[in-house]
Amino acid sequence: MVGLPNPENTNIGPPDSGYQCASTHKGGAKTIRLDWLADLLSKRAAVVWIGEQLGGRTAAVPECTMIDWDDVRYFLAVARAGSVRAAALVLGVNHSTVLRRIGQLEERLGARMFEKLPSGYHITAAGEEVRELAEQMEASSHQLETRVLGRDQSVRGLLRVTLAPTLATHLLMPDFADFARSHPDIEMDIMSSGDLANLTNREADVAIRVVYDRKTLPPNLHGLKGPDVFGAIYMSRDLLPAWNAGGPDPVRWIVISAHGIPEWVRHGETRSSGVPFRVTDAAAQIVAVRQGLGMTTLPCFVGDADPTLVRVPGTDLHMYGTLWLLTQGETRKTKRVRLFTEFAARKLAEHASLLAGSG
Repeated sequence: MVGLPNPENTNIGPPDSGYQCASTHKGGAKTIRLDWLADLLSKRAAVVWIGEQLGGRTAAVPECTMIDWDDVRYFLAVARAGSVRAAALVLGVNHSTVLRRIGQLEERLGARMFEKLPSGYHITAAGEEVRELAEQMEASSHQLETRVLGRDQSVRGLLRVTLAPTLATHLLMPDFADFARSHPDIEMDIMSSGDLANLTNREADVAIRVVYDRKTLPPNLHGLKGPDVFGAIYMSRDLLPAWNAGGPDPVRWIVISAHGIPEWVRHGETRSSGVPFRVTDAAAQIVAVRQGLGMTTLPCFVGDADPTLVRVPGTDLHMYGTLWLLTQGETRKTKRVRLFTEFAARKLAEHASLLAGSG
């Protein structure tokens, strides 16, 4: 919120609300403080009069205007992503929809939110003020939703679980299927992606994550600690005879482009080529090593379970981190989330030896 010295207070909040607005002129520009905005409980619309304030009108008591919360969501997405196209991808809409929503918001507020530059969309001074208030609206909305959700004790409804793709496809999908069969009224949304969903913003209900350092866990999340996850270096079983015979040709490293060769294998005893084979994701990495294109690092629950792969002789295990089941706030109190986290914790414990590379 913007603190103002000796503001002139006027009761111009929603009718009979008791809320106040503080406004002042400073160097010809008008600054505002909306003490009531963060307390709004309506997600669809907010009673807002910042259009007159930011638009530079001189009316002492601005006329109230209704703005759509969805317009504000689109504004925040562009402000955070830096471009309309990136915001459209995040929101799952086309870029013309984003432009239309931003246009609606600017029209209602009477101020430009962004400047279009060659480098992207640059937020204006008016946009910065709106962003601060909009983020408080967003936080209040999330807090309201999680409190309401915490009262939901039905074993039905949507359950969104986020985790790494390999955990879903190579370890936990049979368990998810068992849970879904046991609870047919729970709609499961398995979000297997390398991106970290924001539980605080309710992008997911449960996260299953490999955590390298417990200190990095957000303090507002509730966590159940699971087993440790280990990895090793693997190659195709077809390459093993030549490797054991000490063949003259070094073996390529297969690496995911964004990660490169892990530091822990650079100092090992592997006879490797300096020319890597690069892929963009774990699925392609696994196919490449099966095809005998080289060697690569994989979690033990992936490599050990694949009959076409073997660990490279003379190499050691490496600990990737520890699995954690994470939930947030009131959401974790819902019956379906509690049932799932208890179920998932049991299943992870059953997989402990496979995850450790000793199964």
